[in-house]
Amino acid sequence: MSPATINVLVVDDDPAFRQGLRASLKSGGFSVETARNAEEALGYVRERPVDIVLLDINMPGIGGFEACGRIRAAAPQAGIVMLTVRDSQDDKVLALEAGADDYVTKPFHLRELVARLRSVLRRTGGEGSPLSPVIRAGELELDLERRSLRKAGKMIHLSPKEFELLSFLMQHKNVPITHARILRTIWGPEYGDEPDHLRSYAKTLRKKIEDDPAHPRYLLTEPWVGYRFCDPSDPDAVRAPGPNDSENNDD
Repeated sequence: MSPATINVLVVDDDPAFRQGLRASLKSGGFSVETARNAEEALGYVRERPVDIVLLDINMPGIGGFEACGRIRAAAPQAGIVMLTVRDSQDDKVLALEAGADDYVTKPFHLRELVARLRSVLRRTGGEGSPLSPVIRAGELELDLERRSLRKAGKMIHLSPKEFELLSFLMQHKNVPITHARILRTIWGPEYGDEPDHLRSYAKTLRKKIEDDPAHPRYLLTEPWVGYRFCDPSDPDAVRAPGPNDSENNDD
């Protein structure tokens, strides 16, 4: 999908920011429309096709979180990227739980934003296609049918839970996943408030898949949020925000 065929809707109550972002994205070849609030955005997505919605969290009237849920219901195939203020960690978790595909913190570089958009588009554009039994990322090759992992051709032993964790994250490559969602998916619905339990598995998994576990390339920490699996060979992959990805910055 070329940028010219990508329809982006920018939703923000700040006119200067809204028009500035519109001009920047249009200069990159995207087709861009704007909305001043959630009400306008909902009217737009109900009447016209949209590929990506850039949605500000803090807006008067219908707030960003509620708007995210309504837009998701009105345009289920659209990607939603929420715009948050820096260091608002609770907002990031709530954005993902509301149904956003990703988030970007203000201020941000246009290159980062475009990379996030492309990553979301790859996922939404591929929805419904059969999942390959082998997932590749960098030197990693995960075989879903044989439940095996190779790194640079060498077999890596994983425990059953390590395999399930890595498989879940790799199938949601470049997606920030909250601690609670990972715990409930891998360990069951009664889990969700045991981040230390998850961190111990992430630490062990990094020792097996990373060249330098203290500076991971694959299993990245989303500070105070959860984890994001990245493919270091993907030119559009963007590292998670924060000083580094060590577990010391994960709470």
